[in-house]
Amino acid sequence: MTRTIAIAPASPLVPPIKCQGIKTKLVGEIHRLAQSRAYERWVEPFCGSCVVALNVQPRKALLCDSNIHIIRFYQDLQKGRVTPAVVKAFLVEEGEKLRAGGEDYYYAVRERFNNQPNSLDFLFLNRSCFNGVMRFNRRGKFNVPYGHKNERFAQAYITKITNQIKHIATAVLTHDWTFAATDFRTTLAQAAPGDLIYADPPYAGRHVDYFNSWSEADEAALAGLLKTLPCKFILSTWHSNEFRTNDMIAKVWSDPRFHMLTREHYYHVGSTEDLRHPMIEALILNFPALAAPYEIVEQKQLAFFERPAANTKAKPNSVTTSTRVHRNRST
Repeated sequence: MTRTIAIAPASPLVPPIKCQGIKTKLVGEIHRLAQSRAYERWVEPFCGSCVVALNVQPRKALLCDSNIHIIRFYQDLQKGRVTPAVVKAFLVEEGEKLRAGGEDYYYAVRERFNNQPNSLDFLFLNRSCFNGVMRFNRRGKFNVPYGHKNERFAQAYITKITNQIKHIATAVLTHDWTFAATDFRTTLAQAAPGDLIYADPPYAGRHVDYFNSWSEADEAALAGLLKTLPCKFILSTWHSNEFRTNDMIAKVWSDPRFHMLTREHYYHVGSTEDLRHPMIEALILNFPALAAPYEIVEQKQLAFFERPAANTKAKPNSVTTSTRVHRNRST
């Protein structure tokens, strides 16, 4: 079997599309695990923002998601419809309109997008909506309210986004990657012995704002498919937080054939700093792997959610991150 050699960027590539539960803090560990295996194709049934693939950078990949808007964005990037120059010109023009029209203009763009979806409006909404949340209603319409920042698309912010487009375009255009809008069942049905699957589903038992809903039945169906794959897999899920534990791990993954690594970090999904809590993330594998050496690292938090201008109670902009090995025991 040909071994895929993927060179991770020196620092994580951050995609221009924001998603809940983005794995920027975990890509180093996932990349290390991927490098420990020989595989021919990287497959993701829940690619989301594509932050993992962008940082693992496999030679060949099948990247799928049920969210057609994310998939369209990356397909348009491949086809040259979305480029740094196009994005810069669009955001400069739309940013001026937002500055003048504020909330009314945001909702006009939202209605325009929901009537005729396109990648540029999708990017605009994703970067100007409330807290960078990606949420759709049952009819598939984007329904996140305005972020109330008329000056959102200042020159520096546009430059940041266009630089992100430039960096990810290099990765996307120099590798053999296929993007497809498909259900996870369809994606996993295509798995072959030479694949390495990375599955990062919405988390059952947690708040889900996703293009499609996610339930325990979906979680069980995914687990059943992963257990019968003809190849190796890495599954991301939540292990526990200070309030509760993910019961699905004990129910589904207690078989000693499976192995689990954990890492603690923050998901910034609270509207204020005091609502954001650390969570233990689990990586479940069907192959043995050692965790990276135990370490405590101070890492700067990703600015997915803007902090209030004045907040004397705000915590330091860092988080302690550690890796631990948990061994599953059958009961």
